[in-house]
Amino acid sequence: MQFNGIHHIGLLVKDSQKSLDFYTKGLGGTQIFSFPMGDSGKTIYLVDLGGNATVELIPRGTGEEEKEAHWAHVAVNTADAKAAYEKALKAGAISQSEPKEGKLGTMTVINPFVRGPDNEVIEFFQIVK
Repeated sequence: MQFNGIHHIGLLVKDSQKSLDFYTKGLGGTQIFSFPMGDSGKTIYLVDLGGNATVELIPRGTGEEEKEAHWAHVAVNTADAKAAYEKALKAGAISQSEPKEGKLGTMTVINPFVRGPDNEVIEFFQIVK
């Protein structure tokens, strides 16, 4: 199991279109992927800012708790998400979701999540070829 850098950083946002416009039109990023957020009717966007910097824009709504955007998780790129997940658990991480293959739009991934020692969320992101 090897890590291949950060795949993306997830950002919880209040207004998806405003954030998408900011990261694409404002900062010059390119929307490289989008997929539905479950059955919510909302869309998650991946924006490439260049230099291996990708931001995942995750819509959350308009509740008071979502008044300001905040970083949701860091996704580490790996060729073996299951091994990374197991290694993290052995190191003391808490499982948030187990490794399983699934579709994100047209992309097939294995992407388990764990919580680290300070409750930070880490996603191990493997694109299945």
